[in-house]
Amino acid sequence: MSEKPHSAAIGAFVAGALLIGVTAVLFALGTGFGSNSNKFVMVFEGSVKGLNMGAPVALRGVQVGQVTKIELVLDSETSELITLVEAEISGDNLRRTGAISDNLVEDLIERGMRAQLNTQSLLTGLLYVQLDFHPDSEINLADIDSPYQQIPSIPTGLEKLTRELESLDLVKMANDMETIATGLAEFVGDEKFKQLPGQLHDTVASVQALSEQLQGQVDSTGGRLDALLSDANGTVDLANEELPELARLIRSNLEMLEQAIATIESSAKEFQHLVDYDSNTVYELNRALQDLGKAGRSLQSLGRTLEEHPESLIRGRSED
Repeated sequence: MSEKPHSAAIGAFVAGALLIGVTAVLFALGTGFGSNSNKFVMVFEGSVKGLNMGAPVALRGVQVGQVTKIELVLDSETSELITLVEAEISGDNLRRTGAISDNLVEDLIERGMRAQLNTQSLLTGLLYVQLDFHPDSEINLADIDSPYQQIPSIPTGLEKLTRELESLDLVKMANDMETIATGLAEFVGDEKFKQLPGQLHDTVASVQALSEQLQGQVDSTGGRLDALLSDANGTVDLANEELPELARLIRSNLEMLEQAIATIESSAKEFQHLVDYDSNTVYELNRALQDLGKAGRSLQSLGRTLEEHPESLIRGRSED
């Protein structure tokens, strides 16, 4: 009888241990923020007015945790003051797919996940911590002593604007604007500037008068130019009609000349046998025949040119 209660106690203990183990595994797999701890720390350099304990921590607008601690840290050497914000993040609203990483938060930080303070309501002025991805931002981790993993933070839009305004030399900008205004006032008040409208009006009037004068010259010249072009067109038309006939006559005479040259060359060959080879008569006759042949070829070339391009007598020979 005593063994049954003992066995029941052992069974209950084993079942409880299994339940605790399964719960721990499900929690580690479900959160996706690591199995060691679900607490994280963030460092903000600006004001955190409006951020209270229990303020939401959201990832892309979905609440995944809440602020558990807000603490100021003063660096005694540099007198810099920063704010440490601890938050507890749960994976209840985060479902993971694909391969499981050993440290999901590290992967998200490498992808650009940053913490930033945002306004919950303009009426109340309350703040919350927004986790979102900014791939172009740098990973700036503060040198702090904390047992929790640090999530890098970025300034708010207002803080960025404030820093940019602080970096501007407003005094120098004001002095430059004053210098520009003074120079502009002196320029406008100068006597030459006051005379500028009248000079501009005179220039426009001169240009208008010149334009009218040129228009009159063009109108008077247009009639004579039209007549000249008409005469030139008539001359070209006449040349186009007459020159082909002239070319045919020249070609016909060239054929007769070629026949005469052939007859003379034949007679010269026969006559060459009647005189000595080295005599002056043979030399002069050969030279005359060569000149006559060159003249015939030149006339033949001229005839072809006039037949193909009769307008060359008026326009001249082309450079080609």
